[in-house]
Amino acid sequence: MKVNQSETSGKYLVTAAVLVAAMGYFVDIYDLLLFSIVRVPNLKGLGFTGQTLTDNGIFLLNIQMLGLLLGGIFWGILGDKKGRLYVLFGSIFCILLLTLLTVLFTL
Repeated sequence: MKVNQSETSGKYLVTAAVLVAAMGYFVDIYDLLLFSIVRVPNLKGLGFTGQTLTDNGIFLLNIQMLGLLLGGIFWGILGDKKGRLYVLFGSIFCILLLTLLTVLFTL
């Protein structure tokens, strides 16, 4: 059976799209996992104990989930309008910029 060029390139595009989406999910899950690991020690370091520790931890997780939801909607709509690659690099630039600002504020 002969495979033409368009079928091969179509399979490559689907594979690339799945890999890029998987990397995005990996970054989100890594962020959630890392934050869950350091959340309690950080809140204890800030002086929270008992019920206030629990309440503030739940609040922070809820805000993080809300941010993931709103970010997914915003970047998804923008990706549909401007193109996925353009938006991917834009989101990476935003992450880089905000990470650098985080470093500056902890000095």
